Amino acid sequence: MVYRQSVNAEGKIVKIAAQFGFEAAHRLPNVPDGHKCKNLHGHNYRLEVSIEGELDDRGFVMDYAELEAVVDPIIKRVDHRYLNEIEGLENPTSEVMAEWFMAQIKPHLPGKIVTLRIYETPRYWVELAA
Repeated sequence: MVYRQSVNAEGKIVKIAAQFGFEAAHRLPNVPDGHKCKNLHGHNYRLEVSIEGELDDRGFVMDYAELEAVVDPIIKRVDHRYLNEIEGLENPTSEVMAEWFMAQIKPHLPGKIVTLRIYETPRYWVELAA
């Protein structure tokens, strides 16, 4: 899903967003014994990246192709991987993953407000804004 919130000359908020999917396995090492997430399991994750900012000369907050160029290589680092083996994701809760993704994405988008929403399942998600 990709959506764009338009803006007029009066300076209303401009937001664009794109969703990215990946599949990965993990386990949560810091939960108590007996917790089901202590066991190795996997998810079909969905990452939604929203960007807010001023319109550029083209009339974009950011071209979707530019956003994909930032996010796609990061998705490739986690897709079909065991997340616990990735530096910074040794305890890959959704909250930790949101912070990890933000640390990877935000430096490529100076001056933009970035909001990430990561869905572990269609029902459960975490949101982080910076």
